[in-house]
Amino acid sequence: MNHRWKLFTILVVLGLVLAACGTAASPSASSSASGGEPSASEAAFDGMTYPEDAPAECGSDTNASNISQIKAIDRLTVEFTLCNPDVAFLSKIAFSAFGIDDSDYLTAHMEDGSIIEQPNGTGPYKLDAWNRGTDITMSAFDGYWGTAAKSPTVIFRWSTEAAQRLVELQGGTVDGIDNPGPDDFKTIEDDPNLKLYPREGLNTFYIGFNNTFPPFDNEKVRQAIAMGIDRQRIVDAYYPPGSEVATHFTPCSIPFACEGDDWYDYDLDAAKQMLADAGFPNGFETTIHLRDVVRGYLPAPQQVAADLLDQLADLGITATIDVQESTTFIDNANNGALDGIHMLGWGADYPDVTNFLDFHFGAGASPQFGDKFDDITEALQQGASSVEDADRQAAYETANNAVREHVPMVPIAHGGSGVAFQANNDGAHSSPLGNENMSVIGPGSDDQLVWMQNGEPGGLYCGDETDGESLRVCEQIKESLYAYEVAGTAAEPSLATECAPNDDLTVWTCTLRDGVKFHDGADLDANDVVLSYAVQWDAAHPLHIGRNGTFDYFSALFGFLNPPPAE
Repeated sequence: MNHRWKLFTILVVLGLVLAACGTAASPSASSSASGGEPSASEAAFDGMTYPEDAPAECGSDTNASNISQIKAIDRLTVEFTLCNPDVAFLSKIAFSAFGIDDSDYLTAHMEDGSIIEQPNGTGPYKLDAWNRGTDITMSAFDGYWGTAAKSPTVIFRWSTEAAQRLVELQGGTVDGIDNPGPDDFKTIEDDPNLKLYPREGLNTFYIGFNNTFPPFDNEKVRQAIAMGIDRQRIVDAYYPPGSEVATHFTPCSIPFACEGDDWYDYDLDAAKQMLADAGFPNGFETTIHLRDVVRGYLPAPQQVAADLLDQLADLGITATIDVQESTTFIDNANNGALDGIHMLGWGADYPDVTNFLDFHFGAGASPQFGDKFDDITEALQQGASSVEDADRQAAYETANNAVREHVPMVPIAHGGSGVAFQANNDGAHSSPLGNENMSVIGPGSDDQLVWMQNGEPGGLYCGDETDGESLRVCEQIKESLYAYEVAGTAAEPSLATECAPNDDLTVWTCTLRDGVKFHDGADLDANDVVLSYAVQWDAAHPLHIGRNGTFDYFSALFGFLNPPPAE
């Protein structure tokens, strides 16, 4: 076991011990839970259980998830009963896709779609206005339960051009920008009025294939492209300092990420021969699909696409470039509608291998890559439900080697990136998860903080979004049971004061903070948690709607109750 695994194991065990201790000592636990007489509000509380009649049968045709039941024990206590142990449970529930909604608000605003543009959260900021195509304005929430936001107003703007973002930062029209261009790092570092905050490359850029579309239904074609792309050339030409060629799909700084064999070495002659053996001695025609949006994993999308076009030509493959609008492109990828080669990537939402491998290749993953592979999904299920390091190590070695064999995608790079702020913005920081917390950043010389990111959100009900531009806005407005530490990856209590497991990590009991209010004045209680999870978990729930109804994060990380039939 290397030092990263040891550290990870220590942190998990320590977290479980502290959580167990917190259950007994939490000041927010209800009086009924501690053996006293229930308060009037406790006595009147009608707790929700989902499913109501009985726990969902694990492994059945109607339950493809790792959850059996979610129950409001009392006003401030929620119990999650799982089918299998989940060592990453706390990290998962800290993610912004699992933000908690007021149950009445959710019921009233999901069906008509208004929740997509009018979120109601418990966070340090509340939404004032979303001017489509221009900006999003948020103001500090006076009733916030935690530390008050430093900036009275936060404005989110966007531009796809790194040069434009830098010009606005230099001109003082914005306080902070996301993803400076690779050539802009030194410019920012040399400017005494600006400050660069590098971001660790917990991300992966890849080119993907949907194996239901010919010729990518032929595994040898995919393998030929895997060894026929010079990935080092791409990193050297288009990536900033701190970037590296990917040896595995998941960045190696995450425990168990790089078990198994490294990715294929570049070998153009061998790739051409394999393509000929696959029945394409003269290559074929295809399309490279992408969105022209800068990400930490892809700092120069158009230039990389042009380089890939040239490299494919060396293989004998003739490609054309198709640039799609960002939200349309993400929806098409998640729906499995991209018929050629597509350029996408992933940034860590939480520091566990399940976030990378399960989301993309697990049993609940979207149809982005077409049909799934049983040897991958079975190994991932084993890894996600194993508590012992040796068992997880063996499972992920099997999974990574199977990904390498089947080539649903080619991992290209783990991209170094960063953010930049005015030097006088106290509290400015970058996050390795890309979820910068604006509430801890001072406004500088005025009373508002203006942030410029790469693109406009697709929607602000983030249970049904996967794009980082949406998620970052949601993280200012809504909160989950746990949260990630500012500028870090550790999961820490947020709306819950603790979530404590039983001995085998199959039952997690979460105690909620008392006195938390939503932006509309409603009080947080356990039923809000149950319904917020139930509408994502149950694909047959009448409120399982969202913006496009795919709920990709919940499907990939927990799985669906009453899953829709496979198309």
